[in-house]
Amino acid sequence: MDSDSGQIRKRLTFAIISHPDAGKTTITEKLLLFGGAIHVAGAVKGGKAGRQTTSDFMKMEQERGISISTSVMGFEYGGRSVNLLDTPGHADFSEDTFRGLSAVDSALIVIDAVKGVEERTRRLCEVSRMRDTPIATFINKMDREGKEPIELLDEIERELDIGVRPLTWPIGQGRSFKGVFDLRGNRLHLFAPKGEERPDEVAAFTGPDDPGIDAIVGESAARRLREELALVSAVYPPFSEEEYRRGAATPVFFGSALNNFGIRELLDNLVEFAPPPLSKTALERVVDPEEEALTGFIFKIHANLNPRHRDRIAFLRVCSGRFERNKTYLHVRTGKPFRSANPTAFMAQNREIIDEAWAGDIIGIHDTGTFAIGDTITEGEALHYRGIPAFAPQIFRTIRNADPLREKQFRNGLDHLAEEGVAQILSKRKSPGARVVGVVGQLQLEVLQARLVHEYGASCVYGVMDYSIARWVDSDDRKALDAFLDEHERRILVDAKGGNILMCESEWELGYIVKKNAKIRFHTTNEALHGT
Repeated sequence: MDSDSGQIRKRLTFAIISHPDAGKTTITEKLLLFGGAIHVAGAVKGGKAGRQTTSDFMKMEQERGISISTSVMGFEYGGRSVNLLDTPGHADFSEDTFRGLSAVDSALIVIDAVKGVEERTRRLCEVSRMRDTPIATFINKMDREGKEPIELLDEIERELDIGVRPLTWPIGQGRSFKGVFDLRGNRLHLFAPKGEERPDEVAAFTGPDDPGIDAIVGESAARRLREELALVSAVYPPFSEEEYRRGAATPVFFGSALNNFGIRELLDNLVEFAPPPLSKTALERVVDPEEEALTGFIFKIHANLNPRHRDRIAFLRVCSGRFERNKTYLHVRTGKPFRSANPTAFMAQNREIIDEAWAGDIIGIHDTGTFAIGDTITEGEALHYRGIPAFAPQIFRTIRNADPLREKQFRNGLDHLAEEGVAQILSKRKSPGARVVGVVGQLQLEVLQARLVHEYGASCVYGVMDYSIARWVDSDDRKALDAFLDEHERRILVDAKGGNILMCESEWELGYIVKKNAKIRFHTTNEALHGT
């Protein structure tokens, strides 16, 4: 058996992020296919009767063909133990995506070759860069007519403020797409439309000038390949693993996920140079993954992952040491001992009980309502990991139970879904029984309503509130803060941790209030208040 250090260095934990419809979930599925975790690829947008994408297990995800909740999947490939997170692309589920990014050591950004860099791609890359997360890039849909590869590289550098280092290069595009040339191995990979298997790899060439390429792709395509590669080598420095690992440059790959093309080359490279578990920052200190003592944090909670069992699972990122089944640990927030008899590893909705896990792994822990997002597990040390904030809501709705006979189900469902982070459940400062839902996007309201019905047998009714901007407020001057809260009583809400939130109808109104109250601090996340 490998040493603990050897086990940790084998781990590869990364998230896949993108703008909606760039092909992220399809790529997730094909990575699992090549990793041997699944044997048949499903259809991302298949109808109810068809196979559903492996990582999309919730009813609404299956109906709409979108990812609503971060999914965790694991497989072995190339000597690495891979933990892969498929995150929601839709902006309405930003918080779930940001929490997922806190639990990984690297990220893969998927870009649509037709549309280029889109708003969500830009925002997600910013979040990754804030943590200096190493980023790889896959330019998808090369079998469609889209932007020129050189134009896409320029756009990535300009829009994402990161250096680009192409490691494969496309030969043609759209109908004339013939494949990609591997710049590291000098191999040519031929494209076969709608092929279930990756086309056979051509023997290695001496380089792009090798005349053998002309015989395979034609003189015209070979000449264009050489011209483009000459331009690429003149403009972009060669790939540096050190640059990539500190988040300064992104290796770029081209392909077509729907056609299983370019995915294996991507995976082969990731297992070669993507980082093993990195150090994680706690409020108290920086934690090295190879420390002997176990530490980890909860970044996600999901109830009813398997509707037949009505279970509740807390997702734990192991940050250091080794997690052992049935061993007693400290739940830092409550100060109470904790022991897991059935820790699980994930393959989307499928789970298997494990005896141990190492730094870098993401495991599921059966939860009876003990855990909250951001909680820390240790062997006794009082650590608090950072980087799992709640974001200021942009939509507010009052919420009430539509069926008085099911009040218990309504309150249980609302409490559980709030703990998961599906929505923020807030209360009025002096009327704590009056509940208000705060969300980033409209789809979160639909998810909350649908899950109450399908998972808890409860129904709700929303009421309109004319606010679209929120800020957490605090102050070093307690008297000034109390006076502020009293003055703005009607627009103050309280979050689950007791933080005060100011609601406003416009940026002008917020600006006016900020200007008038110099002793009050205004925050777009709850990090400054709660130290999360």
